[in-house]
Amino acid sequence: MKEIKELKFEELTIDQKLGMVHTAMVNGNIKPEEVDFVFECIEKHSLGAIWIQFDQPKAAELMQRVKETADYPILIFTDAENGIGEYIVGRHNAIACTGDEKYAYAFGKTIGYTAKQLGYNVVCCPLMDINDEGSVRSFGPDKKVIAKMAAAEARGMHDAGVLTVGKHYPSGRECLGVDSHMAESLSMQTKEELLEDSLYAYMELIKEDLLDGLMSSHMRLPKIDEEYPASLSKKVTGFIREQGFKGFFITDALDMMGIRAKFGNLESKGMAVRANDLALPFSYQPTFDRSAIVECYEKGIFTEEELNDAVKRVLETQHKSLEMDKKACKELTEEEIYLSRNISRASVYARVDEGLTSAISRDGKHLFAIMVRNEMALGKVDVDTFSNGWLFPEKIKSQILELFPNSGVRFFHEFPTQFHNFGICQDSVKHDDVIFLTFSEPLAYAGEEALTSRVVSLIKALQHTNRVSALMHFGNPCILSALPHIPRVILGGICDESVEACIDVLAGKLEAKGVTTYDINLK
Repeated sequence: MKEIKELKFEELTIDQKLGMVHTAMVNGNIKPEEVDFVFECIEKHSLGAIWIQFDQPKAAELMQRVKETADYPILIFTDAENGIGEYIVGRHNAIACTGDEKYAYAFGKTIGYTAKQLGYNVVCCPLMDINDEGSVRSFGPDKKVIAKMAAAEARGMHDAGVLTVGKHYPSGRECLGVDSHMAESLSMQTKEELLEDSLYAYMELIKEDLLDGLMSSHMRLPKIDEEYPASLSKKVTGFIREQGFKGFFITDALDMMGIRAKFGNLESKGMAVRANDLALPFSYQPTFDRSAIVECYEKGIFTEEELNDAVKRVLETQHKSLEMDKKACKELTEEEIYLSRNISRASVYARVDEGLTSAISRDGKHLFAIMVRNEMALGKVDVDTFSNGWLFPEKIKSQILELFPNSGVRFFHEFPTQFHNFGICQDSVKHDDVIFLTFSEPLAYAGEEALTSRVVSLIKALQHTNRVSALMHFGNPCILSALPHIPRVILGGICDESVEACIDVLAGKLEAKGVTTYDINLK
């Protein structure tokens, strides 16, 4: 590791300044020559930030190369909204479902500490989006809960020595139900409405100096800027600066269709620099991204004054990262480790009919119908193919049969075939009752979350004769409103530990002490 010295603004050339506003992504399918270009930029003091997603192939190797190459405090980003390393949760909503901010602090501290040990100095957390449609990528619809949980998480991250990035600014209430990976999202909130609602948590954290940076979203807010989304709008990013925010801005990934479909792949890079401090192309072509930034500057899409302002904030952030090093904790406490690891169990929520318990008879003859992804071959379900590796069907089956030895298990797809539904219906009459395990994931480019009509039809059909006694659901709970009444509903987060915990609740081994942050319309 080289001796680190801060760069001086007045000594930077134009080429170096243009590199300072670029965040290069070096994971995934990036070609070796592209990686070499990134490290040449680092050697030339011509790269402000690098993004190495911690769970991608060669992450450790790339991190080591950065440490061996950089002699200035380059910003090293990762995303950790699900956790990091051994500290994984079922997305951010699970933290709020514990009902206690001590879990949020422990989560922030453990991901910050772990990221720091891996070499990172910036982690893109906490999530601060306000949502009333069940998203697991949100603390929920209550602005005060968001503020409380986000502040606790950010304090933990600061105590661990990493910089925070609140996302996704301005967190406006979306009115189209569109995934910005696929198209531009929209909010009709005014400045006043944002301050009262979506930005409430931001302002609370700004007061405590807990937000070092903000990630701008690809949401258009026509009441503020009719033409450009937040990530390309100086009017929108400038609004919170007027309220006292002094940190840096980084765009969300510019490769999303919310940007490319309307603003193109070249000029959007310049618009991003104009409105932010760091552009995040998130592409596998950093050479093109850099040339695009240079070309946009030469075309006048952003001015030298705008470039200088952005570079100064990047340098200030690099300086702050060194100051954070001095404050970083040396180790985690046993309680922090315990709380962080226990989020998935502490956040399980159960709603049951009056007179019932969340547990069912372990000696009963139950049929467990377990949903798996469409891509999964039902004869080969021993290997998890899910994002972040969270649902392991054979592991679930083993746990169920150990706890409920007289029961049976059937798997079915998210979009079940005629054969799947036939098998479950026929097997249901051979058992005392049916317990469903369902899920929904907030996958990019997958559109709105919902149970497929075939799954809903299957459950409705079985419930005509009251065959379904319980349902365990992981992910967005609001999509359950399409289902008929079920006596027991157990909700968990999107992670392996949460699945195990929900089954333990059903077996009476664990008490469900979590809360729900959403108003779930269960019949």
